[in-house]
Amino acid sequence: MKHHAISSWLAAACLTVSAFVAPADAQILPQDKLLADALASAAEGKDPIPGPRTCFWARGPASGDPYINIAYPDTATFYWAAVFTVPADARLTLEGSFPHSRYMSFISYDEAGRPIESVADYLVAPSAGSTNPFLSGADRQATQRNYSLEIVDGRPDARQQSGMNLQGQHRDRLHAPKYGSAPGQQTVLYRIYARDKGADETGNTGLPTPVLTMADGRVLRGAEACGALRTRQQLQLDPAAMAVPMGKYHELLSAAAKKSPVFPATNPPTWYQQLDREALYGIYTGKAPAANAPRSEGGFYPNLDNQYIRTILNRKLGKVLVVRGKAPSTPHTLGGDARMGDGDLRYWSFCSNQGFANTRVNECVHDENLPVGPDGFYTLVVSRKADRPRNAIPQCGIAWLPMADDGDGSGDDDVTVLQLRHMLGTGNFNHSVQAVGKPGDEAKDMGEYFPRGRYLSTSAFETAVPCLIEKR
Repeated sequence: MKHHAISSWLAAACLTVSAFVAPADAQILPQDKLLADALASAAEGKDPIPGPRTCFWARGPASGDPYINIAYPDTATFYWAAVFTVPADARLTLEGSFPHSRYMSFISYDEAGRPIESVADYLVAPSAGSTNPFLSGADRQATQRNYSLEIVDGRPDARQQSGMNLQGQHRDRLHAPKYGSAPGQQTVLYRIYARDKGADETGNTGLPTPVLTMADGRVLRGAEACGALRTRQQLQLDPAAMAVPMGKYHELLSAAAKKSPVFPATNPPTWYQQLDREALYGIYTGKAPAANAPRSEGGFYPNLDNQYIRTILNRKLGKVLVVRGKAPSTPHTLGGDARMGDGDLRYWSFCSNQGFANTRVNECVHDENLPVGPDGFYTLVVSRKADRPRNAIPQCGIAWLPMADDGDGSGDDDVTVLQLRHMLGTGNFNHSVQAVGKPGDEAKDMGEYFPRGRYLSTSAFETAVPCLIEKR
């Protein structure tokens, strides 16, 4: 689909509402409200940050407000981080139950927030007598759903694949190499995407339990293991692991300003693959990424099972951005489907984010709550709340994401980062972000699934896309 006149480009968005599921309306909570709620919780003797955590999974959950909002979390997900050191000659195993959700994974990281290895749900063998509900066709409501996973100090085989659905493979361990000063630090993130409707943050199965077998044979479980694992130690991280340092960010903005007042924003938007950190900086400097730049390393604790493309938006080009594209198929799980389904991808979503020095998410919309028309295409609008077109609502077949009133959160009120994530593409789906070749080939390789966009005014969108709700 090529860019052409607005009337023909958006014509397919003029649809009835019968096939649509309305997502929850986006809310951006002000910092004073978050702080007031935190003080009220503390006064009651409660943790000021909502969500379950343990002495092992002590950092998190990360998600949209009011949870810990950093490193660009998807608002349909919850992430917990464990920072620990396995004692010499000891053995650490995580024991848990598969959550009621679309996806879960364990991913290890280095001190720069770069991913080492992912063990996604379908790779984990269930315990004897249990079911892995993430396998195609599996019983998603199975009552026996236990597993265990060993954590080892070391790096995985450099030839090991990631980012694609490696059907038929299994892994019984996650490599989490030590970094930093002696005795070394290890980091693992536990993720849950798209919990079933009505489930709690953990997918109704709680957080995995650490089981530490010491060199002398003693076995420490749960809270008993936290002291020996030093789970309260200080982080040994590169300052850029969770966000671009403010000085570096302003250096990038200065480089971009030499190209145009709105660069790197363009109309239509230019999309960039997430590669390494130098490629991210190149969005602003114009420097092309290295030919061998690795994928997914340039984000902030990125998920190896996802591949991303992102674009920089600027309201000086128009108060409303409209994006159209074909929707990949995915399993439907929010309603608690009895069996795990198949699809082009396991999951996909759009997220509106603040700038790289902030790494805060405004809101996301994912596959199962983004309206898709009979032609298989979606229409997404991104704007400030005050500029939202009156027909940018699910009832008119239009998804909407907010821009923050303070823009990038670091000095430019007009800037927003829009990101598309594709998870676990299958080998026979040739239009995923995972299947994109070299930078610049995104539109060609993704075909109709590529997100094509234009800036409009609010009234222009309301005129171009009439809401043809059927009268009853």
